[in-house]
Amino acid sequence: MSSPEAVLTSYLAHLAVERGLSANTLASYRRDLRRYVDHLTSRGLASIGQVAESDVVAFLAALREGDDDHPALVASSAARAVSAVRGLHRFALREGVSGHDPANQVRPPRTLRRLPKAITVDDVERLIAASGPDESPLTFRNRALLEVLYGTGARISEAVGLAVDDIATASQVVLRGKGGTTRIVPLGRYARSALDAYLVRARPQIASHGRGTPALFLNARGGRLTRQGAWEVLQSAAERAGLSGVSPHMLRHSFATHLLDGGADVRVVQELLGHASVTTTQVYTLVTVDRLREVYAAAHPRARR
Repeated sequence: MSSPEAVLTSYLAHLAVERGLSANTLASYRRDLRRYVDHLTSRGLASIGQVAESDVVAFLAALREGDDDHPALVASSAARAVSAVRGLHRFALREGVSGHDPANQVRPPRTLRRLPKAITVDDVERLIAASGPDESPLTFRNRALLEVLYGTGARISEAVGLAVDDIATASQVVLRGKGGTTRIVPLGRYARSALDAYLVRARPQIASHGRGTPALFLNARGGRLTRQGAWEVLQSAAERAGLSGVSPHMLRHSFATHLLDGGADVRVVQELLGHASVTTTQVYTLVTVDRLREVYAAAHPRARR
């Protein structure tokens, strides 16, 4: 008899070792499944094989309703938790510790598809122009960081994870994505110019404050710039540019949207973004379709009312 607790431990080990999930993703699985195991324990279920579909349905209801210890979850968060539960039970069935999969027919709540937000090319230029108030070493770093985020579509974790040696040539950069994957992304002229200026005129001076690190982007003490530090760089630039609601992921959305607006093939954009499936990338095509509708409505003589 395998307890839910024991199966949870084995499943998390499987996700870490065999699936190679990141620490952040594992923490999310652990949090959701810890709550699920507590739910099963409260219902007196000592074995994973005793779990019925009604137990899983009751867990979904509890997620949506909340209790004294947990706020009610929105549909997207509840769907994520149910997805983790379905994975746990598939694992238990595959490993032979349960004879059935009680979560197989339980569907997560439907969520409204949110279209990615993108800022205009003009706003991107304003943002980068507001990298800093002067020509200090940190301003050179900030400009290079923003150019890389927008110019490559890098996730913020990928950008701050860059090493100097990841600038493979004068025209491309090596990004390390989710699950230990790597991809090579071209560097545009503006990003390359900003990186050159930072590497020659700023990074050596900033690095002199630290103990030496291969990291490309450094903080003021000479150590690797953190995700939070990169967020603050972006927020400060956005405030100076008079832009609100700008995030690192929004620059990634803008990178994809502007490429598609310019005629790039969706599968090329998929490779540049590091998406495992083109389905993930295709959501950006909806953004460009909306823009096409706007242009059509404004420009076509038979579209006006």
